[in-house]
Amino acid sequence: MIPFTRFGACAALAMLAAAGSAQAQTKTLYIGMNGGNMEKTFTQFVFGPFEQKHNVKVVVVPGGSADILAKAQAARDKPQMHVMFLDDGVMFRAVGMGLCEKQKTNPNLASLLPAAHIKDDMATGVTISVTGLAYNTKVYAEKGWAPPTSWLDLADPKLKGKVVFQSLPSSTFGLHAFLAFNKLKGGTDANVDPGFKAWPASIGPNVVEYISNSAKISEMAQTGEAALFPYTPTQSTILKSKGIPVEYVQPKEGAVVLMVAQCVIANNSEPQLAQELAAYLLSPEAQAKALDGGNYNPTNTKVKAGGASAAEQQRMMDFVKNARVVDWEEINKNRSAWNSRWTRSIER
Repeated sequence: MIPFTRFGACAALAMLAAAGSAQAQTKTLYIGMNGGNMEKTFTQFVFGPFEQKHNVKVVVVPGGSADILAKAQAARDKPQMHVMFLDDGVMFRAVGMGLCEKQKTNPNLASLLPAAHIKDDMATGVTISVTGLAYNTKVYAEKGWAPPTSWLDLADPKLKGKVVFQSLPSSTFGLHAFLAFNKLKGGTDANVDPGFKAWPASIGPNVVEYISNSAKISEMAQTGEAALFPYTPTQSTILKSKGIPVEYVQPKEGAVVLMVAQCVIANNSEPQLAQELAAYLLSPEAQAKALDGGNYNPTNTKVKAGGASAAEQQRMMDFVKNARVVDWEEINKNRSAWNSRWTRSIER
């Protein structure tokens, strides 16, 4: 009887241990976002406190906004991701498709910049920047040119064959720059005829290459092929840190607000934890870590940065004050037709 009792006790202890292990098992949340610097920054500096507090692991599903949106759409009946980051224009589409659920009320929502509230908080901006211009300081110095000051500098005849422009169908940078040019020619976010009509005799002849994304900018700036191109302050800072001769310029007419927004994916398998993660990513704590670790500027106005991060935060806020928010609702109604027109008449 004694051996049996010992066996029974051991078995019971083993069962209790297994039950305790099951209860303590770490859950996994999947978040879709850009790879590269964003994935590295959030994985190394931002997710940690949330993971420790909630005993979860946050795993990045890397990809561009279009890729992440396609994944969410394909799995809408049984989502594989819990939260996703998308460029703001793409996020408006995601909300319209019913892929997002409204974010629950939390203290961080009240501290966001007005532009960070998307569709009654169906989505929220996590990091904010602007699209303006960047120029190759080496090329400009060698030519004795003054730094650019306006969107119309893209059409300056001296830059023939020296402008690199991101393709409108695939790049928010390119779309923003085109809409800024279109506005200067008398157009609106609902009427782009002025921009399309003026392009062939203005910016068009200066473009050495239309690129599908900004990955080639680094190489083309180093070789001197790219003298002027649409870009952001954050990306310019990253290139400069690698020794590439680039400087950001805020066009005198104003830049265009560019946000990366998040949404909790509708019908995901961990709705409460996903809401908690979304709330945390809006917090001053999380956004300060993203700023310090990767120069991702906050949308929460209560973020208190120090040193170089404080200077970067103030610089971005100054840029945002003079930047405009485009009408994504209107743009998304017509984007498909614009893409076709661009491919047919601009990049033919």
